[in-house]
Amino acid sequence: MKKKKQVEVTKDSYSLLTDFDIHLFRSGKHYQLYEKLGSHEITHNGIRGIYFSVWAPNATAVSVIGNFNHWQNSEHKLSARWDESGIWEGFFANLPSGEAYKYAITSNTGEYLEKADPFARYAEVPPRTASIIWQQPYEWNDHAWLEQRKKITGKSQPYSVYEVHLGSWKRKPEEGNRSLSYCELIHELVPYVKEAGFTHVEFLPVMEHPFFGSWGYQLTGYFAPTSRFGSPQDFMALVDAFHQAGIGVILDWVPSHFPGDAHGLFKFDGTHLYEHADPRKGFHPDWSSYIYNYGRNEVRSFLISNALFWLDQFHIDGLRVDAVASMLYLDYSRKEGEWIANQYGGNENLEAIQFIKEFNETVYANYPDVITIAEESTAWPGVSRPTYLGGLGFGQKWMMGWMHDTLRYFKEDPVYRKYHQNEITFSIMYAFTENFMLPLSHDEVVHGKGSLIGRMPGDDWKKFANLRLMYAYMFTHPGTKLLFMGGEFGQTSEWNHDSSISWHLLEYDPHKGIFKLIQELNNLYKSEKALHHYSFSDKGFEWIDYSDRENSVMVYMRKSDTPNDSLLVICNFTPEVRHQYRIGVPTRGTWKEVFNSDNLAYAGSGVLNPGLLHTSPVKYHNKDYSLSVILPPLAVTVLKLNEEQSEFELES
Repeated sequence: MKKKKQVEVTKDSYSLLTDFDIHLFRSGKHYQLYEKLGSHEITHNGIRGIYFSVWAPNATAVSVIGNFNHWQNSEHKLSARWDESGIWEGFFANLPSGEAYKYAITSNTGEYLEKADPFARYAEVPPRTASIIWQQPYEWNDHAWLEQRKKITGKSQPYSVYEVHLGSWKRKPEEGNRSLSYCELIHELVPYVKEAGFTHVEFLPVMEHPFFGSWGYQLTGYFAPTSRFGSPQDFMALVDAFHQAGIGVILDWVPSHFPGDAHGLFKFDGTHLYEHADPRKGFHPDWSSYIYNYGRNEVRSFLISNALFWLDQFHIDGLRVDAVASMLYLDYSRKEGEWIANQYGGNENLEAIQFIKEFNETVYANYPDVITIAEESTAWPGVSRPTYLGGLGFGQKWMMGWMHDTLRYFKEDPVYRKYHQNEITFSIMYAFTENFMLPLSHDEVVHGKGSLIGRMPGDDWKKFANLRLMYAYMFTHPGTKLLFMGGEFGQTSEWNHDSSISWHLLEYDPHKGIFKLIQELNNLYKSEKALHHYSFSDKGFEWIDYSDRENSVMVYMRKSDTPNDSLLVICNFTPEVRHQYRIGVPTRGTWKEVFNSDNLAYAGSGVLNPGLLHTSPVKYHNKDYSLSVILPPLAVTVLKLNEEQSEFELES
């Protein structure tokens, strides 16, 4: 192996990196690395130019190449630092912003590589793969949003998330079926999400990625929003517009794996720099991608800096971390002999666990008013518990068990649902073991699974009624909510990333009804304290009856810290209208219907409970009082104590 030639930086050379920066970087604790590495426009000795710095410890030579030197590696050579950090750097005058560039790297085995800048803020539009010198001045107008975000930190609040793939939300068929730009999305997506009533929007990864069909989950540009839809400032303007509309923005973030594209991180300096060399630890069989070496300090600095970058530079309100389970387990999707046990002989990835904890601790230490959310599909304990209590430190976790059980239950013909009552009630057994988000995500409408409404049994009327029922059950179940685009109006086809969602369906009343239902559920969820005050605590939930298997009915209460905020939720999972159905309640007085998914406004059949419902001193469901109600077909009914009741009635 050739010995790496160390080229000392001369006395006159410029560096953004201090000795303390290098210490932090090498110890895995530099969390603003994006301010130091990459390309930066600066003034040095009165001369404007670009400073470049890149980590390539096993290189023997590094140059910057681009149109400005005809992509030749002989002119703009970087120098290796004297401190053995492995960082190469250099300052070049008269290089303007907007120039495409790559790093030309000669490895210690003589291999010649051309790599995109891992810290680039902008990239060429794929299939081109070069980085772009880019500065990011932007005048934000979301001060009021950020101040409000600080004020509600730690307080109970609703999270109703609209999950979006920007490239296929809406397209322009008259212009070659192109995707909307960031600027066009400001005028179309922002008001739409506002109209639908969601509190947050979540984007599938916006970071630059070479293959559109990866949906953004195979990244090569970690600090660059994809240039397919505009500039970084255009994306900032989109986030800004959401904030001004009172809507938070969550990004999918992918620290679990990366692709092997020639211009990306794989074998960045000719060696396995970011990934493990042993494929049993460094190669991901599910996605044919590469796994970060979480035990390497510089890699941890890179990843955590990347997370903070989006929160800092783009004012992002939360990060949903993809594929956490694949990070936690050394044997994830591997057969015997295809993985290496940890030092104690177990299958836990101890380095990844430590990284995840450090990521969450750092995010919340710097931005206590944002949220981190884990897509974690196993029974790993304490995913959303603080690290000081032994947890992983996430703010929330996707409730995958609820999703699987719910979709499996709703596929059953109502005739047979009485044999599956345990499936729909089981989630409450573990609903408060984590801070759960209920996801009906993009993963449920791809790879031959079809649409959500396509899984509902029966004729068209029953399909729509079942979908309304499932959504109403979701919004009244403990936990926060997430719904993938198209689901809000009953998309009938499976999601296709190469085409728009089926906007023409909103011309038809049943689909209009689904959209109206989602609007009302979002409004109910936000306005009724009982539905979100104790989202993650059993204080906010009480079973009234889960045992009526014969009628496939279940009844529960959602509660806040104020008794007369309580809601009574009744789910009828069959198409039978049930008259004079008796339900036990804890207090006497009058109740009124505040929501009914069978409402004509949602294209239901209009079986409602009009007027006030008076309790009777008839004991039922182990309660001293009871109500007689009408249960509409395949519907959820929500009742609330009449606000005009006297305190004497409530106390009695």
